[in-house]
Amino acid sequence: MEEYVSYGIVSVLPVITILVIAVATRRTLFAMCCGLTVAVIILTEKAIDTPSLWFDYCCRSMANETAQWLILIIAMFGVLIKLFEKSNAVIDFGNWVTKYIKTKKQALICTALMGIIIFLEDYLNNLTVGTTMKSVTDRLAIPRTQLALIVNGMAAPVCLLIPMSSWAVFYGALLEDQGVLVNGTGMGAYIAGIPYAFYAWIIVIIVILQLLGVFPKIGRVKRDTIRAEETGNVMPEDMEPLFAHESVDEVEEGYNPKPWNFLIPLAVMVAVTIVMDINVLLGSAAGALVAIILYLAERKFTFKEMCQYSFEGLLDMGFVFALTVLAFAVVTANEDLGLANFIISITLPIMKGSFLPAVVFLVCGVYAYATGCFWDLAAIITPIVIPLAIAMDVDPIIAAAAIFSGTAFGSNTCLYGDGVILCSQGCGIQPYHLMTTTLPYAITAGVITEILYLIVGFVFM
Repeated sequence: MEEYVSYGIVSVLPVITILVIAVATRRTLFAMCCGLTVAVIILTEKAIDTPSLWFDYCCRSMANETAQWLILIIAMFGVLIKLFEKSNAVIDFGNWVTKYIKTKKQALICTALMGIIIFLEDYLNNLTVGTTMKSVTDRLAIPRTQLALIVNGMAAPVCLLIPMSSWAVFYGALLEDQGVLVNGTGMGAYIAGIPYAFYAWIIVIIVILQLLGVFPKIGRVKRDTIRAEETGNVMPEDMEPLFAHESVDEVEEGYNPKPWNFLIPLAVMVAVTIVMDINVLLGSAAGALVAIILYLAERKFTFKEMCQYSFEGLLDMGFVFALTVLAFAVVTANEDLGLANFIISITLPIMKGSFLPAVVFLVCGVYAYATGCFWDLAAIITPIVIPLAIAMDVDPIIAAAAIFSGTAFGSNTCLYGDGVILCSQGCGIQPYHLMTTTLPYAITAGVITEILYLIVGFVFM
């Protein structure tokens, strides 16, 4: 708690800076630089040391094993996406799919189903579904923001609800460490908590109802849908226009599109990910390697061109690389500021009895949204909340489910969270656009979740 005593409420300033500047300028990277700068100014004892400490956080970010792993995944996807483009695999897939998907609703339902099928890992889900479906939705004049809402809304929540994902393995281990067991295992306790992971259930239901037309389009999705229908431009208003007809390629009469050049590398990627214990890095590398072999064998391009295209794919991911480094740098700075300790210390007094699940969800959701910490947050707060729940005679499984729900909310909404970064890249929009698209729906789900945790707290405890 020493860091909390030193910085207190001041530790919130970097997060506020990032959110305010991102909304005001719509420049995520600039906002991240400003937020990190504010954190460094607070942490620096001598002004002259500020620049060196700023770069020190960037170096610490690049030394972070999770950041390294994520950057390598992004690199593999960059290569794969560029090879798809240069080999015309995406065009072939789009032409083939349009034989079967004729309407907007069919395309949106297919997107949601893919989000459910690829439940193993939210990184894989966010990148694969967006990359696969955007050529199809573009042709039908579906705005990229609506596509991204569905991809993002299904990714982390679905991983949370299906107990065979990386999320389930991690959270099950956390519960086992705290002695919360069902049938002798933490995974059993995790499965018992799935019905109480209210946010995940509700956001998935809202996303499905929205694509079916039952839940209304609101905010950016509504505006972008109207513009796409009137002009054919499927991109957000402040991005370079992309009109639906631009992604429709003329097909010669009698031409039979071959989707396998697109589907085989994706299938290999998913299969290797499963076989290698949900290792997305090995899966994405295998997908890129198979694509290279396949396209060289078919003489889609020469070996020299393949090397050039692969390098171009890496360069295309430059923005995402920089954003990832800054995101992890800000997270590290928040840890040094003691932000988590500060938030927990001011909320512990109200984490009492029947209010406990609702307060835990609120704290975790707000903190995860503001800071980009999800699994880290769960690892920090679970050892605090579980003993507290047991001491207050609150079901620890429900308290744990509230933690999981809060982290899923953050994963869906945080401007510089890994889920938002990857989903926006896969769907071809900026993280700012995805955050502002998702927030109205996520907040709606969050309010309903909060009410349900209050009901559970007062009625069943």
